[in-house]
Amino acid sequence: MDVLFYSINVRDLLSSHDLDESSPLSAPDLRLLIDRLQFQSLQIKSKVQAYLLSHHADFSDLFSRCSESASRCEQISDSVSNLLALISDHPIDAEIRVSVSEIEKTMKELKAKRELLDLVKVIVELSERLKSVQEDLKNGRLISAAEAVRDLKKAVGTVAEEREPVVYGLLRKEWAECFEEIQGMLVKFMENAVRFEREPNKVRVKLRLSVDGTHGIELRTILEAMDVVGILDYGLAKVADLMIKHVIAPAVNCGSPISFTEELIQDSDQMTEMILKTVSCDPKLEKDDAEIIYSRIIMIIKFFYKSICFQNGSWMRCFGRLTWPRIAEIIIYNFLSKVVPDDASKLADFQKIIKCTSEFEIVLKEMMFISASDNKDERLSNFAENVEVHFASRKKTEILAKARNFLLQCDFAVPQEYTRTSPKLKYGGENSSDHVVDLLFLSERCVVSEAASQLMALVHRTLQDVCLSSVKVALEFYHATRDAILLYEAVIPVKLERQLNGINQVAVLIHNDCLYLSQEILGLAFEYRSEFPSAIREHAVFLDMAPRFHLMAEQVLQRQIQLVIFNLKEAIDGADGFQNTHQMQQFESAKFSIDQVALI
Repeated sequence: MDVLFYSINVRDLLSSHDLDESSPLSAPDLRLLIDRLQFQSLQIKSKVQAYLLSHHADFSDLFSRCSESASRCEQISDSVSNLLALISDHPIDAEIRVSVSEIEKTMKELKAKRELLDLVKVIVELSERLKSVQEDLKNGRLISAAEAVRDLKKAVGTVAEEREPVVYGLLRKEWAECFEEIQGMLVKFMENAVRFEREPNKVRVKLRLSVDGTHGIELRTILEAMDVVGILDYGLAKVADLMIKHVIAPAVNCGSPISFTEELIQDSDQMTEMILKTVSCDPKLEKDDAEIIYSRIIMIIKFFYKSICFQNGSWMRCFGRLTWPRIAEIIIYNFLSKVVPDDASKLADFQKIIKCTSEFEIVLKEMMFISASDNKDERLSNFAENVEVHFASRKKTEILAKARNFLLQCDFAVPQEYTRTSPKLKYGGENSSDHVVDLLFLSERCVVSEAASQLMALVHRTLQDVCLSSVKVALEFYHATRDAILLYEAVIPVKLERQLNGINQVAVLIHNDCLYLSQEILGLAFEYRSEFPSAIREHAVFLDMAPRFHLMAEQVLQRQIQLVIFNLKEAIDGADGFQNTHQMQQFESAKFSIDQVALI
């Protein structure tokens, strides 16, 4: 059958294949074409007939299946017609629809009744649990009552919702009454448990309590119940206030030295009370000593850590949040702010206070009194370290202000005793004034301005403070010395620009100043670096500034030389070659030129 699926190219049937497509066929070609087409047609017919004969059984089976399918379709059509006729005579579908509607209605009513029944059960259960809370409180089962109040809070909620049953509002009101009752009872227990007695000064903590007919309740049970209900911070708030007022404040700013001792009271081999007493100590001890103050506070906090918080980290953290901000404020106001150094020489002593403060906060972190991860709780360390930084910044500003005043207030006038007519310099006499200095790396002496002398004296004093200071302060002082030296380069050329444009002694002083500063800068590292704090020893550099001042001195000198040469040429040119000096006018000109040269 493949021959049926191929097209026949008419030109392939012709004898000649090189005919032009546009040229008409001749009569012989047409007859030949017709004969060959007839032959091809006969071949196709014979192949089709042979295919049908060879597949006779398949075609017979196909036709029989088609006949069976047609008969089945007729049977189905008849069955559907009979069913439609039956339904039209008896409308059972309407009856089914009615029955289904009734069933759905009944199921909805049943579901609503079940939900209502469940709601009633829940309400009854909640009511019974609320009653059980009161029974537990009467019988001293505080933990059970606290757990019930906590669970009932989730059940009844705290805010009314739309279209909720009225009974929920009543249950919520009853729960609030239970909550207030247990809260009041627990707070009363805490007030009875912790007593601050002024005479004698002591803190008494009862470990077994009896209130309103409820006996033998342990303090730990009270704390657990408050924690369960979620009022631990409320229950400890008054204790925290009284502790700060009667214990912490005297420990920090007491008029006379005090210390604390602990006392334990037992009854029948059971500890019933813990007492913290305030006692006077040796008056020779300094009340503002950091170690003493911090040790007092640690002892107080450890007492409450053991007696009230029972070494429970969560309870201690709650107690710390209530007290630490105020404790830190008291320590800062009454102690740290009063020992802030006002001089760099005292910073080394203040470092001891910073160290003690850091160790104090580490102990508090170990007791979980303050957070180990929140840097905001490091209030004392932050204050102490910031004091050091602020001190250094303030001193740096003062150093630069002094250096600037030295430079602006100096008139750069050479005193008469240091001029060429001075007998001391003329005959090689010694002079011990600050204006005459020795150059470190040259075997010469020179006269410098008062500004340069005062500036280097300030630099030396500051570098001496660097050697005695902490790393942060030393770093600020180091930068202050560099900036103070560089102020000379920034201020003097601008201030004395007019004088530098002429020949005068100011230029000589500036040249000497720059030469002196460059020599002094070269010696700073040799003189002080070995005494610097190790953290900045390798980073402290002065050598880079020396070439700048040496170059500045050379520029001032060359500028003066050029001015002198120019003025000498002008003076000599005014003599008109020293000719005809026998004439009065020429003689006066030559004399004036010689005087000018001598003056220059």
